[in-house]
Amino acid sequence: MNTLIRLEITRTLRNKKFMFFSVIYPSVLFLVIAGPQDNGRVPGTDLSLGAFYMVAMASFGALTAVLMGNSEKIAKEREKGWVRQLRLTALPGRGYVLAKIASAAVVTLPSIVIVFLVAGASKGVRLETWQWLALTGVIWAGSLCFAALGVALGYLVSGDAVRPVTMITYFGLSILGGLWLPTTAYPQWLQNISEWLPTHAYAGLGQAVELGGAPHLKDVAILFGYFLIFAGGAAWLYRKDTLKA
Repeated sequence: MNTLIRLEITRTLRNKKFMFFSVIYPSVLFLVIAGPQDNGRVPGTDLSLGAFYMVAMASFGALTAVLMGNSEKIAKEREKGWVRQLRLTALPGRGYVLAKIASAAVVTLPSIVIVFLVAGASKGVRLETWQWLALTGVIWAGSLCFAALGVALGYLVSGDAVRPVTMITYFGLSILGGLWLPTTAYPQWLQNISEWLPTHAYAGLGQAVELGGAPHLKDVAILFGYFLIFAGGAAWLYRKDTLKA
């Protein structure tokens, strides 16, 4: 299993296109969206626009790494027979999934840190040392929820369909959950839907830390609930795929 994890990490780091969209793209989006705007307050919150978009884009980058990477790789490797070949080895079933999550997690950390650096340099975002560390931790840990979703999608759809299905899921959750725009700008009925989405709770973890507090229990509970659903679905789909093979 350790050998496969090292292999997956090496493959991920060598994939220049994936590395760009996972590590650099969120920082570019931060500059495009937040850069031209005055660093005023986000309506309905005590956060500056710079601080809001810093957490939003760091979360978006982590979401990109764990969701897009896992779903496409697993779906395509299933079709090529690589997953079936691995089942003939001594590798335990969980080893393949853990290797995918580990490789995505390696990319997630630099993505988060680069967004922080860009936000600090371009928008003057300043926080206490403990807040920077806590932000990194909650965004990194929260990405596991979407890593489980990526695994589930990889086993749910075919290699040809995985990209459009993942893109719809990816952008839908990002936009509706408030990673591109503050949900306070949405109509009330859409805000009511948004607050129960995993991406909204995910961004809420970091926003609470930015305001000097601990993540809200509701956000933690929502994200953990989705994690159980996604992980349970991934486990069931994995067993189903094993029986089919």
